[in-house]
Amino acid sequence: MSVPATRMSLAAFLDWEATQPERHEYVRGEVFAMTGASLNHNRVALNLHGLLRAHLRGSPCEVFASDVQVRVDAADAVFYPDLVITCSADDRQQQRTLREPVLIVEVLSPSTAGYDLGAKFAHYRRLASLQEYVTIDPDAPLVQVFRRSPDGWTLHAAEAGDTVGFASIDLCVPIAAVYEDVRFEPPADGGSRA
Repeated sequence: MSVPATRMSLAAFLDWEATQPERHEYVRGEVFAMTGASLNHNRVALNLHGLLRAHLRGSPCEVFASDVQVRVDAADAVFYPDLVITCSADDRQQQRTLREPVLIVEVLSPSTAGYDLGAKFAHYRRLASLQEYVTIDPDAPLVQVFRRSPDGWTLHAAEAGDTVGFASIDLCVPIAAVYEDVRFEPPADGGSRA
């Protein structure tokens, strides 16, 4: 997340954001410009989008990509996740903003990984409808699924050769399908990734 562009009310933000060529996120009065993404980021997001869309076809659930807002009223925040699934009839009637997602996916980047796994996840957890929060490393085969349970949130990690499961929509896919055509670069120092 970048440095705040300005401060404003949520109502003012929503009106202003609708006219902007670039996307911005909002947290308690602060507005943050969204940054661009790498090719691997886009490859992973598009691969998973295709898998999710095919699986959800004909169901009451729908997957949306990065240009759809998720509003977290309890956190006074608005985000643009990389992928979001809703099964809510109310959400399906909206034009731009979802409020009842069951699954949210964020593809990590070096500049946002800490925020996506920390404060942003804390905000998302305030969504009563959310059953799974997924983070994907675009530069190494690692998918982390944080799943809500009666006892809190549990982590289910999948790496190269594994299958990743999304219980909220009853889907399992091979990690290889998520990372199809992704080009992993060797570490700059020539060593292995940690």
